[in-house]
Amino acid sequence: MPANLRFSNPSTIAKPPGYTHVVEATGPNRLIYIAGQLGLDLDNKLVGDLGDFRAQAVRAFENLQAALASAGAGFEHVIKLNNYLVDMRHIGIFREVRDMFVNTAAPPASTTVAISQLAREGALFEVEAIAVLPAARTSAAGAKKAAKKTAKKAKPAKKKRR
Repeated sequence: MPANLRFSNPSTIAKPPGYTHVVEATGPNRLIYIAGQLGLDLDNKLVGDLGDFRAQAVRAFENLQAALASAGAGFEHVIKLNNYLVDMRHIGIFREVRDMFVNTAAPPASTTVAISQLAREGALFEVEAIAVLPAARTSAAGAKKAAKKTAKKAKPAKKKRR
């Protein structure tokens, strides 16, 4: 678990099943917001057979994992999940799938709601996330090199003599 994150469940609130009531991020951080992910393959088609909640949920979490990785993050950096189910009878399957991805010892804060329909016809589940990473550290040499590169781009190129 990253040192800049603290997961807690106050003793004055009932212990939640599979999520944390309070997640605190300290210090300079990078916030990453991931848009809602559906169970879509690379061809933008829903996975599994018609009505296969498990297949869609697994793929949605895999898509979330890929989105996190693109920002240098993983599920250990996720502090908040919002989950949308078209049918709350799938809550058990949802929890099984979620627990395959999140750290169950320190799960993110989470909200799960049932909705009448998602934006994609036939979609049964959507998940969105907020992740926190420590601020990127840049060495002094790296910062100087980046500043030179930026300054070089700003100057017009010199003409070559013939």
